[in-house]
Amino acid sequence: MRKLTFIAGLAVGYVLGTRAGRERYEQMRKTARDLSQTQAVQSAGRNAKVAANNAANKAGQAVADRFGDRIPAMVADRIPYLNNHNTTLDDWDTRRA
Repeated sequence: MRKLTFIAGLAVGYVLGTRAGRERYEQMRKTARDLSQTQAVQSAGRNAKVAANNAANKAGQAVADRFGDRIPAMVADRIPYLNNHNTTLDDWDTRRA
C-alpha cells in the first residue's frame, strides 16, 4: 500500500510539474528563497535551533544521570555527557559509581 501511495504521489507531482512548466517552477523557487530570507523566518529558525539544543542537552543529561554508570567505557568515551560522569572503570572496562 505504501508503494502504491508513493508512486501515485510521484505521478501527480510529475503531471502538475509538467503542466506548470519551468517558469512557474522558477517563480515558486524565488518566492521560497525570498521568504526564507525574511527576519521572521530567520528568527524562527534560530529559536527552533536553540530549543532543539536545549532539549537534546536535557535528554543527554538525563541519560547520563540514569545509565552513565552502566555504559561501557568504549561507548561512554564518545558521549560528552558521560565523559565528566564521576565513575571509575572496573576490570572489564565498564563504569562503576
